[in-house]
Amino acid sequence: MSTTPLKLNLADGSVSFSFTASAAQDLKNAIAQFMQSLKAATQVSGSGKPSLQKPMEYQFSGEVFLEVFCNPNIYASPFAAKVLITLRDERIRLSTEAELTRLIDDLNEYLEQAG
Repeated sequence: MSTTPLKLNLADGSVSFSFTASAAQDLKNAIAQFMQSLKAATQVSGSGKPSLQKPMEYQFSGEVFLEVFCNPNIYASPFAAKVLITLRDERIRLSTEAELTRLIDDLNEYLEQAG
């Protein structure tokens, strides 16, 4: 399975790491399901309160470990949502926050190049 570096653009820079096209597609699918949760979290139920949704927790283990986490219950819309990204290997650990929409754009760009 070949790996191509995935570049994630962050608020103050970027990070690149080895990733596979199948893992990128899995993450894209997880985000698509999560977007439905975000939309549902903003809907008000009959009780006048939004319904609580499960957070997105995506993990990938390859040359590095990647974890993407987001709680849909704290954002007013998908455009305001931020994800927590943890990237680590045996020598370094990076934990940061990124805009969900930027992550989606980076994934789409990666999949276009890898495909």
